[in-house]
Amino acid sequence: MNDDQVDGLRIRGLQKSYKRRPVLRGIDLDLRRGEVVALLGPNGSGKTTCFYCVAGLVPADGGQVAIDGIDVSGWPMYRRARMGIGYLPQEMSIFRGLSVADNIK
Repeated sequence: MNDDQVDGLRIRGLQKSYKRRPVLRGIDLDLRRGEVVALLGPNGSGKTTCFYCVAGLVPADGGQVAIDGIDVSGWPMYRRARMGIGYLPQEMSIFRGLSVADNIK
């Protein structure tokens, strides 16, 4: 994604530390709308923290998260979700008898 393309997710310089221990150090990432990307790495490498910062579950210490060219860095999770960034915890379905579509509804 070049600088004049704004349709999608853009992360610039994302930083997060826990108890002065750096976890994310200047993460840059561009995703076009509809694109699927996997973050790969060993346990403790910051994959979940990166996603939590992008989704707004935890505040980043620095950097910028933009959706479709709009800086959402200071926005709460529910506002980011309305822009298309969502979080679904990896847990067993509460309603096992329902289809995937029915569980999402």
